[in-house]
Amino acid sequence: MNELAIAFGLFLFIEGILYAIFPAKMKNMLKKLEFLKDSQLRTGGLIFAIIGFIIIYYIKS
Repeated sequence: MNELAIAFGLFLFIEGILYAIFPAKMKNMLKKLEFLKDSQLRTGGLIFAIIGFIIIYYIKS
């Protein structure tokens, strides 16, 4: 559970830094999400989730 809290904190830290350093680019990127199909977002999310799971699996083992 401790690792999960650390991972979530790291996620928030990285997201916050990106918005702090590149606010205009982040707003522009979020506007572009409107033009993507739901299936494209779902596929991208699943790919990132699988990559994240593989990284965690190899680090923990």
